[in-house]
Amino acid sequence: MPASIRGEVRGLLAVAVPRKKATSLDCPSCGSSLVAQVLGDNGGVSYVCTACGHSWS
Repeated sequence: MPASIRGEVRGLLAVAVPRKKATSLDCPSCGSSLVAQVLGDNGGVSYVCTACGHSWS
C-alpha cells in the first residue's frame, strides 16, 4: 500500500477509534518498564524484565 494511503488510513483510524490509555507493567524487582511477555511451556504467560533478568508470572 502506498505510504500516502497508509497515512490517510492512520489518520482516519485515529479519529474513528479512540486509543485506550496504555498501561505499563513494571518489574517488581527493579521497577524498570522494560518488560517482555513470554509464553511458558504449559501455555501460561510469564514476564521477564529485560533490564535485570527477573522473571515472574
